[in-house]
Amino acid sequence: MRVVLDADLCQGHAECELAAPEVFSVPRRGAVDVLADEPPAALSGAVREAVRNCPTRALRLED
Repeated sequence: MRVVLDADLCQGHAECELAAPEVFSVPRRGAVDVLADEPPAALSGAVREAVRNCPTRALRLED
């Protein structure tokens, strides 16, 4: 699984960071930082939740 970010869509709501802080970090201003483009399988549930919870759909997953 690979995390893909569309930084133009990200508004910094930080829902992703709440779901998977090991993979996402949101600065006070700006787009999310993806800390692990290919997160470990143990975090797949949290990463999928983070993608689902993104209000602007700035995140997606590729297999």
